[in-house]
Amino acid sequence: MNGKQRTGLAAAAVAALGVSFVTGLAVGGNGPEDNGGFPAGDPDPQQPGTEPIALVNADLTSAGSCEGLLDWYVDRGAERVSAYGWDSGVYYLEGDMARAGSDERQFSESGSPAVPQADGAENSGTGTNVQEAGVDEPDVVKTDGQMLVRAHNDRLTTYDVSGDEPELLDSIDLPDIADAEILLAGDTVVAIGLDVRVDDPEPDGYPRPYSTGWQNGATRMLVVDAADPAAMEITDTYRYDASLVTARQHSGVIRLALSSGLPDLDFVQPGGLRTEGSALERNREIVRESTLSDWLPGVNTGATTDVSTGSTTGSDDGDEVRDDLLDCADVAIPDDDAGLGTLTVVGFDAATPEAWDATAVATDSQIAYVSATRLVLATSAWTGSWGCCAEPSSEAIETGTTRLYSFALSGNSTTYVASGEVEGAVADRWAMDEADGVLRLAVGPTSMTGDFNSVVTLQETGDDLTEVGRVDKLGVGEQIKSVRWFDDLAIVVTFRQVDPLYAVDLTDPTAPELLGELKIPGFSEYLHPLGRWGMIGVGQDASSSGTTLGAQSALFDVHDVTDPRRLDVVTYRTGSQANAGQDPRQFTWLPDQRTALTVISHGSTGRTGWVSVLKVDGGRLTNRMVEVEYGEEVAQVRLVPLPTGQVVLVTGDSVSFFEL
Repeated sequence: MNGKQRTGLAAAAVAALGVSFVTGLAVGGNGPEDNGGFPAGDPDPQQPGTEPIALVNADLTSAGSCEGLLDWYVDRGAERVSAYGWDSGVYYLEGDMARAGSDERQFSESGSPAVPQADGAENSGTGTNVQEAGVDEPDVVKTDGQMLVRAHNDRLTTYDVSGDEPELLDSIDLPDIADAEILLAGDTVVAIGLDVRVDDPEPDGYPRPYSTGWQNGATRMLVVDAADPAAMEITDTYRYDASLVTARQHSGVIRLALSSGLPDLDFVQPGGLRTEGSALERNREIVRESTLSDWLPGVNTGATTDVSTGSTTGSDDGDEVRDDLLDCADVAIPDDDAGLGTLTVVGFDAATPEAWDATAVATDSQIAYVSATRLVLATSAWTGSWGCCAEPSSEAIETGTTRLYSFALSGNSTTYVASGEVEGAVADRWAMDEADGVLRLAVGPTSMTGDFNSVVTLQETGDDLTEVGRVDKLGVGEQIKSVRWFDDLAIVVTFRQVDPLYAVDLTDPTAPELLGELKIPGFSEYLHPLGRWGMIGVGQDASSSGTTLGAQSALFDVHDVTDPRRLDVVTYRTGSQANAGQDPRQFTWLPDQRTALTVISHGSTGRTGWVSVLKVDGGRLTNRMVEVEYGEEVAQVRLVPLPTGQVVLVTGDSVSFFEL
């Protein structure tokens, strides 16, 4: 097995990116055989392993040595531990969903207006509705136009979709992995999910998921050769001692953002002759006795075991080997309390996953926005209910600010370029966007703001992210429900009783301006552009008092963003849900057919899923409902467009062509 490759110091990495990037953090490090900054056992405090990360400003620095890095973790860990173990905290992953896509057709034959326009983005080339054009995201289904690959029930299945009907080609087990989603890079399939390798069986004999620490779940990645889609083969296996925050693919390079929380240490608790005071002191000693291997994630390579059959694939001796994922010199530490944990970014070419490059920031951030050229980490989470399950971080609660760290992406490397902060709370990655060196954010209220939402712009000024523009008082007393970013425009939807839709001009990032707003009942949880003039919003209908009624799809005209209008609306049965509001991968736009396909569900104890076929014609929506799935597998429904114009319908039980 080859080790990961060095990408050099900051100056070399940045020079490769061009003069537009300032000298920042070098990333990467020695491979597993190099022993990096610490060997497989306890770290050598006098051997940082490589030259430390270049210092760029006071916000993010290097510990200077492995001993210094361990001291940083231990000092803060001793403050976090209690007589009963780690203190309480909120550590939720952001939902890994997707948004994007559209064509360039127009709703109107009139000339281009002088105000910003809602230009559409392209869909993923593998069939997934994504946030950023050209940046693919994991999904349960991928296609290259001829072959369709599906991950379902811990199996990977291939189909030939070039004929009149999808034809089953091959199906293999995905051992030791649960809830797998996949990326497709040429002939290589990369499956990523929760590691469920049998570590130590519970007393009753049932296996338990492998876990490396409090609120940590391990991540398993399987690399599959699908050059012959009728005879797939697993070629590489990796198990990361960290939870997956997000994964992205751009130009054949795959990046994983992995979050490691507080380590799983053998703490004591009060009881018997042990008082709370003595338990607290002993737990602090346990923290002080911890090693860097407890705090930094490792990677296990080699064997996988099929729990159902007991068969093992991978290394010759059937064992996994734990290696260092990164060097201690590759870990940057914040200057203030940005939460205790480690956010690691691992980059590799899909064809050579053994040659990875890794860098990390010592923060519990679990919000990561990724474009083709930038990765931005945010330390705070949402203070409301937009999205899946985010909660405010300790910093957002205590200071009312969000810390931001911006990295440049080139090849496998991830290079730190700037950091800063903003007053307000960032909900999740959908609230973040980057264009032409400007970071744009939609932020909610905190102790440092009024009871309203804002759009904020920041520019990279040297090694600082400097706030240059802000529009406040969007949705006073309301909650952000969705955001859509364009080259020079932001559409923000908030809700409490009615649905205000705000259009913000970002042509001049130093002077963003609210141009228009629209107030209607209900709200859109997902917005999809239909070229330069229109959008479809899917979400919830609501009464005048703010009571949600059921799902709705609305057609918007943003040809004149100073006067946005809702042209038409389709409402669904009472109690229904528009699934794309929580997972935009359940929305598909077919530009040639001027048709949107979105999944609508109803029920809890008995759940039914439909495909709503929405035809856009002359500023109106016509709808046809097709019942397709039931129960928990409604969430797995996908509608995958092919270059031929056909659409593949994927449900829990079948893969078929969908009749448009």
